Amino acid sequence: MPSFLECRDVGYTYHSLNGETNALEHISFTVDEGEFVAIVGPSGCGKTTMLSLLCGQLTESTGEILFRGKPLREHIDFHIGYMPQQDQLFEWRNIYGNVTLGLEIQKKLTEENQSYARKLMEEYGLWEFRHVRPSQLSGGMRQRAALIRTLVLRPSLLLLDEPFSALDYQTRLSVADDIYQIIKKEHKTAILVTHDLSEAVSMADRVVILSKRPATVLKEVETTFEMEQRTPMKARNMAGFKEYFNEIWEVLQCQ
Repeated sequence: MPSFLECRDVGYTYHSLNGETNALEHISFTVDEGEFVAIVGPSGCGKTTMLSLLCGQLTESTGEILFRGKPLREHIDFHIGYMPQQDQLFEWRNIYGNVTLGLEIQKKLTEENQSYARKLMEEYGLWEFRHVRPSQLSGGMRQRAALIRTLVLRPSLLLLDEPFSALDYQTRLSVADDIYQIIKKEHKTAILVTHDLSEAVSMADRVVILSKRPATVLKEVETTFEMEQRTPMKARNMAGFKEYFNEIWEVLQCQ
């Protein structure tokens, strides 16, 4: 059976009037269905470029990306959800209008999909705020709304591009717990790009470590914690957390 997602010897080169810049070389890793994978690496190594390839904004220069055994571009239309660094909520729309925006754009604002949007908003504490504007919500609630906006499109894969970086540290910890639990409860497969090693270790089932540019995979670290109902906050207090953090840190320090 083919992997849910596979990057097979992927490379990407930027071309400009000043020449070529190799961003990625020989990137190979797989993601299982339902898995939460984090990608870490030095600043400027190509982590966001990797996400751009995965969501179809860029096309790999070499190698291939396979989704359920077929080229990713054959599945790109409605299967991948992207959550950027900023929540990108529109102030001129209320929260319900923001959550259903993607459905409107894709002309999928059916009764069934509106019912699903309401279910998600009720389940994750946003329904009572459906008529308010984004500026009236906390940063954490805005991020929750942004995630639900992505989930109503029923993506098979979620790409998270440092979604907590704009939040203060205390809010960031709380929101990471919220987002993690929503993703797991909805049985979604997710790939997180982050500079925060603690965030990667606490949230991911596996951490893929990239080298400096041109990036390649240095190592993959599987993070397992003996606990019931894992959450990022609980994971930070587990005995193995420090060891995983130090292992990843040492790999990156060798760059």
